[in-house]
Amino acid sequence: MSDKIEDAAAKPKKKGGLMKKLIMLIGALVLVGGGVGGGLYATGFIPHGTAKAGPEPTGPQLVPKSEQKRFTAAGGGEGGGPAGKAAPSGSGGEKYASNYYAMEKEFTSNLQESVHFIQVGLAISTPYDDTVIANIKTNEIAVRSAILMALSDTTEEQVFSTDGKKQLQLRLAKAINATLKEKEGFGGVGNVYFTNFVVQ
Repeated sequence: MSDKIEDAAAKPKKKGGLMKKLIMLIGALVLVGGGVGGGLYATGFIPHGTAKAGPEPTGPQLVPKSEQKRFTAAGGGEGGGPAGKAAPSGSGGEKYASNYYAMEKEFTSNLQESVHFIQVGLAISTPYDDTVIANIKTNEIAVRSAILMALSDTTEEQVFSTDGKKQLQLRLAKAINATLKEKEGFGGVGNVYFTNFVVQ
């Protein structure tokens, strides 16, 4: 019976010894790992303070109004409002800057069930950076085709009323965005504007 008591007392001691050895092993690994990491940092294998917080953003980025490119009456570059001064913050308007792009060629299409045809010049605006405009230029043939398809679905009544023209603007923006999403995975066009509008 005394043998059983001795065996029971001996078992916990073995666990305690095993636990101490495990802690010592973990401590040694931490010290070695810290030494290796410190050595790599000191030799320059681990960059010093150049790591950026978070991953690099991809795709089009919204442009805050404060970063909008502005042009002065004298043809000046990127200053703010008049005489290159920045517009005061909170001065109203939209939160994001508008980036504009005028399509180079005009569009001509027959109207739906009509002998008349429409000829329009278009410009787009986007609150995103130049990525959206670059996507339009890259996919110009597909974008032009989508615009012509939307124009050919336009009725005579729509082109002679202001509300019809506004609806046409929305349809054109939707057609351009759908094409860009299909080709590039992102639309980004906010508005379409008419730079020329002729019905004959």
